[in-house]
Amino acid sequence: MTDLASVDYFSDPDVAQDPYEYLAYLRARNPVFREPHHDVVAVTGYQEANEIFRDAEHFSAAISIGGPFPPLPFRPAGDDITAQIEEHRHLFPINEHMVTMDPPDHTRTRALLAKLLTPKRLKENEEYMWRQADRQLDEFLAAGRCEFLDEYAKPYATLVIADLLGVPDGDRDEFRSALSGHEEPGSRVGALDHEPVGLNPLEWLEGRFGAYITDRQRQPREDILSVLATATYPDGAKPTVAELVRPATFLFAAGQETVTKLLSAAVKVLGEQPEYQRVLREDRGLVGQFVEESLRFESPTKVDFRLAKRSTQVGGVDIPAGTVVMLCIGAANRDPRKFENPDEFRLDRRNSREHIAFGRGIHTCAGAPLARAEGQVTLNRLLDRVRDIAIDDGAHGAGPDRGYRYEPTFLLRGLRDLHITFAPLGA
Repeated sequence: MTDLASVDYFSDPDVAQDPYEYLAYLRARNPVFREPHHDVVAVTGYQEANEIFRDAEHFSAAISIGGPFPPLPFRPAGDDITAQIEEHRHLFPINEHMVTMDPPDHTRTRALLAKLLTPKRLKENEEYMWRQADRQLDEFLAAGRCEFLDEYAKPYATLVIADLLGVPDGDRDEFRSALSGHEEPGSRVGALDHEPVGLNPLEWLEGRFGAYITDRQRQPREDILSVLATATYPDGAKPTVAELVRPATFLFAAGQETVTKLLSAAVKVLGEQPEYQRVLREDRGLVGQFVEESLRFESPTKVDFRLAKRSTQVGGVDIPAGTVVMLCIGAANRDPRKFENPDEFRLDRRNSREHIAFGRGIHTCAGAPLARAEGQVTLNRLLDRVRDIAIDDGAHGAGPDRGYRYEPTFLLRGLRDLHITFAPLGA
């Protein structure tokens, strides 16, 4: 990558594989900088991105997934386009999901999700995580090698969130198989920002959860699905079945993506820098810090988008109403003004947890506690049950020839595959 000025972030295949050089170039121009190809303002600075995340008064989440694609369904007029956004909201992609909503709709919908993510439910789910981690490891441990995403991370993430949301035990193998896109369990999971394999995961999930909710409304049981089925908005109004289903299904789909990418990024570091295996074994209290630094170093979501609904300024730069703003999370988490030597993975980094991998403000990822717990459980059980975790040279190459393939998307940052070798403890 030589002529960075001519790079199109959204379509350049090299940038999709390694975005950090280009994002650092943008930050060097200005932490708030209008990229030349799609008239999008790229925010690569930590402070500036944090400010916009928290400013729901001036910035709308209506375009949070698609950004400039498709173009706005109207021509912005004036210094306040709030009314235009609301008038055309039904034309924005996935407008029915919480991730694109603004208050007060976002506030009402998030309250429904809070009925699921109670401390008691999260604690029960964490107990399941430990059991499922062992079951997942048992499937391949004796082989001494695996492709970590297909054989562990994807099925594990699917089954953990299935448990959290109360999918009946008898249906979980079907979820694992259907969402992997293959007959056999645990192979592929359709992403939210590129064409899924075999089915649209959100549509499939909405159909299944819609049936669960309808059944529980007719015949309530002692389970979390019945809690969701009888939930009401804070003002006492009763949601439709679709309004009950959508927060759960989006959490299911988005949670799989985030967790799979987090787990593979963390295990890649263990394979590349094996000294951390010894450090973490000697002090398990550092596992949480390792997860936070993994989230900062390789943020699963590269970018998020906001639409300026009122003219304002950020970092001294004018942002007219109607501007598409790209919050470069991966870049903000490597802003040297916030994180010293940001391109190094450092377990002793004192401010790792201040990363914005899960966003900030009202749209902070609802599944963040879940992802953190899955990361810590997975690393602890790996360290308990295997030793000598290494990158498989046969799959990824050795020395200067080593390479990895990342998902070819502008939105998410995640490995397509991670082949590792190891020795089961006691072997």
